[in-house]
Amino acid sequence: MDQRSFTHEIEIGDLLIYRLVVGPIANNVYIVRSKNTGESVLIDAANEHEKLLEVAQDLGVKMVLETHGHWDHIGAVSEVRDAGYEVYVAREDANLLPSYDQLLNHDEVIEVGGLRIKQIWTPGHTPGSYSFAVEGYPVLFTGDTLFPGGPGTTALEGGDFSAIINSIENEIFSKFSNDTLVLPGHGESTTIAREAPNLQSWIDRGW
Repeated sequence: MDQRSFTHEIEIGDLLIYRLVVGPIANNVYIVRSKNTGESVLIDAANEHEKLLEVAQDLGVKMVLETHGHWDHIGAVSEVRDAGYEVYVAREDANLLPSYDQLLNHDEVIEVGGLRIKQIWTPGHTPGSYSFAVEGYPVLFTGDTLFPGGPGTTALEGGDFSAIINSIENEIFSKFSNDTLVLPGHGESTTIAREAPNLQSWIDRGW
């Protein structure tokens, strides 16, 4: 495995997280891997399918979870499905994908390689936006729902500012500890502790 392919690696106990930045608007693709079993999940088949397929094979990817259906997060979906990887997406965003295999379900858990990945419906950026938590570890993959400095845009078709604020407040801030690492769909990571105090200011500014 060529470590130069990866932007960084996070290691917490049995959990390994790799990040690749791909595509014309620098999408984060995450591989969430069990160090013990070598099995993993890929979050967002965004773009550059050749690179993603190479990494998926090297790192034991078993399935692909889509945070939402916007074009920049699904550019490699057809190719990863053709290679035999099942793609999961929300019912509300499924029509945005060229194809898919399984539907996500709020509060249900996917088990891969001993890791338990919880599916959390966080609508607002799109009607079918999902975040993913790894049970027992302080990490949360938020797609385009939560970034350093505020929520993702709700100006695109299907966006809903009240819904994204509700998702952030009630599904993220109220349920995850301050030390939780937030890994968004673009850019760098942040923490709940850093973002939660700013919620009211986001509401007041309206974006």
